[in-house]
Amino acid sequence: MTKIGVVGAVALPLLFALTARRAAAAAEETAIFAGGCFWCMESPFEKVDGVTAVISGYTGGTKENPTYQEVSAGTTGHAEAVQVHFDPAKVGYDRLLEIFWHQVDPTDAGGQFVDRGNQYRAAIFYATDEQKRLAEKSKEKLASSKRFGKSLVTEILPAGKFWPAEDYHQDYYKKNPVRYKYYRWGSGRDEFLDKTWGKERGAADVDPSPRAAAWHSFVKPPEAELKKLLTPLQFEVTQREGTEPAFQNELHDNHREGIYVDIVSGEPLFSSRDKYESGTGWPSFSRPLEPGLIVEKTDRHLFSERTEVRSRYGDSHLGHVFADGPASTGKRYCMNSAALRFVPKERMESEGYGDYLLLFEQ
Repeated sequence: MTKIGVVGAVALPLLFALTARRAAAAAEETAIFAGGCFWCMESPFEKVDGVTAVISGYTGGTKENPTYQEVSAGTTGHAEAVQVHFDPAKVGYDRLLEIFWHQVDPTDAGGQFVDRGNQYRAAIFYATDEQKRLAEKSKEKLASSKRFGKSLVTEILPAGKFWPAEDYHQDYYKKNPVRYKYYRWGSGRDEFLDKTWGKERGAADVDPSPRAAAWHSFVKPPEAELKKLLTPLQFEVTQREGTEPAFQNELHDNHREGIYVDIVSGEPLFSSRDKYESGTGWPSFSRPLEPGLIVEKTDRHLFSERTEVRSRYGDSHLGHVFADGPASTGKRYCMNSAALRFVPKERMESEGYGDYLLLFEQ
């Protein structure tokens, strides 16, 4: 064999490999979905076999190369969205549509969950006539199911220019897992989707909950990020030592079995076994669930001396403790609902608090 022949024989497999890669790239398709905060739209698609990449970005607006600050301010007309790259031989566009509907509230025209404004609208941006047909068919099927009891307002629009978001937004759920998961919970997204779809939410549709141990390594985010993670009331209470109105808060009359965790860090603070009706209009407990996670400080605001209660890892202002509680302890831990998240007994195992289920077997 000549030298040229030998070289050709060695290069032939490489040529075949390159040809195969080019063919695979040529067969790859893209889909664009907007569903509110793009952090929450990446992971469900990335779990799917056949999806090769998911990119967070902006689409549907007029400004060239918009920034996150511009889009989030609602000045460019863009929506936060994800661009899904997929191999149609492994996963169909109709399956991606199913996953999309399992992530959003398609009846909300004003945004998605805690994120409000046109920049957080839900929409499907089709790249081909076939994608448009499948999208319209899936929307009609969902509407006919009467699952939501309201009209579906999610738009189906032709895809335009897609602008990738800044690097720190890509794979945010991997880079900042604790902050991401508490953002999802605080936004109300998971609660809504669980209530709407229940067991029909497949593995690809559900983000794993942080394990209870996550709060051991919790690092408090900067104030600007906390403002995004929390509602205005949650921020005012936990970060500014605010107080919510009596009797006009979420948990003062909650009687379900479960535990109460810090809205910021997730550390377990109180149990329903120790909750009682104090008549004050705020959730009250006779003792903490984990005393080591409670920090007490002297509070001399309002021209009197009280004992403030804060969480150890989240450093959240929770409320105050008073010496007028039930006889068993003599203590009344008077807390703000806005500083707490309730985890019902049936979800404690899946959310990483299974060790505390023993409390409810006694």
